[in-house]
Amino acid sequence: MKKSKKVSMAVVRRLPKYYRYLGDLLKKDIKKISSKQLSQLTGFTASQIRQDLNNFGGFGQQGYGYSVSDLHSQLGKILGLNRPYRAIIVGAGNLGQAIGNYGGLSEAGLNLLSFFDKSSKMIGLSIGDVEIRNVKALSSFIKEHDIEVGIITTPTESAQSVADIMVESGINGIWNFAEADLKVPDNVMIENVHLNESLFTLSYLMENLSEE
Repeated sequence: MKKSKKVSMAVVRRLPKYYRYLGDLLKKDIKKISSKQLSQLTGFTASQIRQDLNNFGGFGQQGYGYSVSDLHSQLGKILGLNRPYRAIIVGAGNLGQAIGNYGGLSEAGLNLLSFFDKSSKMIGLSIGDVEIRNVKALSSFIKEHDIEVGIITTPTESAQSVADIMVESGINGIWNFAEADLKVPDNVMIENVHLNESLFTLSYLMENLSEE
């Protein structure tokens, strides 16, 4: 597998969709698939799929297509899913609990070690088998356990200070669900998930559909 030095974010954001559909095909015991068939599933053109995959080397065989299991495995490696990441969640409210209970975390290689919250009513409780700790212990826990991924589900006004602590303590990947565009150094990767923006997009589409 050959990986190019620079791959556009547009390509990167399509890879998880390929991976998900290939996983579905594996569950159906489908052995091979062509770029045309994958196009019909994903909504991307066959040409686009081939170009995307060529960024990382050749996976298919002319006249055969792609081995579903091999391509799924290779994409998993490209996405970094072949190794575990130690993770924490800051914010043990409804959203934090929902994400903590989400089975997709383990599928993505995240090993959730702790929740953190400032509420005395929450500290000491557990969500599943994961303990909720005092947010005051956040920095020391990150350093002690070499945490790699921090998930933020706090109110907006707390999010930047939490991100600052994460960065200063050595975390290099942040998954942010707070309604804030957080500022982090260039060497820290951050993925912002703004639920309201997605909802507003849906509202716009529904409003314009009603006007047609």
